[in-house]
Amino acid sequence: MEERIYTIPLRDVINKSVRNKRAPRAIKKIKRFLMRHMKAEIVKIDNELNEKIWERGIQKPPARVRVKAVKKDNVVIATLAE
Repeated sequence: MEERIYTIPLRDVINKSVRNKRAPRAIKKIKRFLMRHMKAEIVKIDNELNEKIWERGIQKPPARVRVKAVKKDNVVIATLAE
């Protein structure tokens, strides 16, 4: 079992996206980031992390988020790191 903490920047998603697609694109960016850095096929996002992204609605996700990623076999589970 491998465990890491990352700070994932989401500002480029915010700046380059239409207002009503920002939060879903932030979720996709987190998944792509963890696939690349943890070398995994499947990434699952915890409910707490999902709520943090959607906290201020679809138009205003956070600019960066700290994520704790735990890898078992070929599956990464991402939770909010704090």
